[in-house]
Amino acid sequence: MTPHLPADADGATVKAADRAHVFHSWSAQALIDPLAVAGAEGSYFWDYDGRRYLDFSSQLVNTNIGHQHPKVVAAIQEQAGRLCTLAPGFAVDVRSEAARLIAERTPGDLDKVFFTNGGAEAVENAVRMARLHTGRQKVLSAYRSYHGATAAAINLTGDPRRWPSDTGSAGVVHFWGPFLYRSPFHAATEAEECERALAHLADTIAFEGPASIAAIILETVPGTAGIMVPPAGYLAGVRELCDRYGIVFILDEVMAGFGRTGRWFAAEHWGVTPDLITFAKGVNSGYVPLGGVAISAAIAETFATRPYPGGLTYSGHPLACAAAVATIRTMEEEDVVGHAAHLGRHVIGPALAEIAERHPSVGDVRGLGAFWAVELVRDRETREPLVPYNASGADHAPMAEFAAACKASGLWPFVNMNRVHVVPPCTVTEAEAKEGLALLDEALTVADRHTASA
Repeated sequence: MTPHLPADADGATVKAADRAHVFHSWSAQALIDPLAVAGAEGSYFWDYDGRRYLDFSSQLVNTNIGHQHPKVVAAIQEQAGRLCTLAPGFAVDVRSEAARLIAERTPGDLDKVFFTNGGAEAVENAVRMARLHTGRQKVLSAYRSYHGATAAAINLTGDPRRWPSDTGSAGVVHFWGPFLYRSPFHAATEAEECERALAHLADTIAFEGPASIAAIILETVPGTAGIMVPPAGYLAGVRELCDRYGIVFILDEVMAGFGRTGRWFAAEHWGVTPDLITFAKGVNSGYVPLGGVAISAAIAETFATRPYPGGLTYSGHPLACAAAVATIRTMEEEDVVGHAAHLGRHVIGPALAEIAERHPSVGDVRGLGAFWAVELVRDRETREPLVPYNASGADHAPMAEFAAACKASGLWPFVNMNRVHVVPPCTVTEAEAKEGLALLDEALTVADRHTASA
């Protein structure tokens, strides 16, 4: 693939305008140096010098169908020529079809879809629905989690991005989810981790007062927090606790959904049906902003004759829904979900296991489909992370050096804390995946220099 460069712009001009006017998220504005991107296609994007990067981040783990898929681009163009926008109160063919296609793929009776502009808004509305449905206020969420940056979503989030905005009065209680590699329960096996994590959650519910709890929200497979695949039986155990106490069970599939784990929704791996599912990102690969909540019959019935007090000007935006329809149909036609499952079982998983054997900096490898994490450590025996929790500045230098090595080789990584996440588009070819894994293997020699054995 030869990068095609725009004739009427240059990287320096784009960068200068960005630095003059764009305020970037999660950043100290004077300390960042954004790459000026000229184009993208498939599993790659490139800068204005024609330097190409293999996108092992899927941007923010959302371009599940790759960059610039022609079928999705054509659908957006066709919809723009026919009907660009319409308020959410109207019935629109493409909106109805997007909802139908999503409902066909959700588990159980989650047959109604409330559209939002993204994942955080989906979480906001799911929590609102749960509170109104139950008449309760408290919501439980895991410490190792990310649910978005809006008011309720950031309080539900477990990672340090919550801290500056946490009011401490948002009705949120955090608990420890299962994670055997760094078990807070001193478990030795997945079965022990599952049993002890469920006992901890049951105790949390008991001490918080079951009758005060509206919902428990979990990422089916936590994403940014570390891609910790839950042990067998855990999600079913949470479902049972929710049923026992009349608590709404919300699964956040914003990152894990739409093929990322090798299933349409990650919940399918464990045969669990929640009351609400939040989604975004992969529903249309982020080509036009779209998210939503898939709603069970019981919760939908709550608002059959009682107005739901929530809405968005761009809920179910026609361009976004056209992108979703085209994405879902294309994923079906091209078996993108099956391909992601194949990649996990036969390409990414085995290659990462081999890489782990070669590098003392690799402490743990885990994942499903096209959704993997490599945990980097200073010492395999003690499992000391390569950098401290929430490290910055000089403390973060080893991970910064590793990320720089990846980019210098043409691999764009997803790096968070002491981990690199292997999250290419679900359409990445075997050859491209192997190319990226070889570049990752090489870059890990930089991380190895910071280990106890170096």
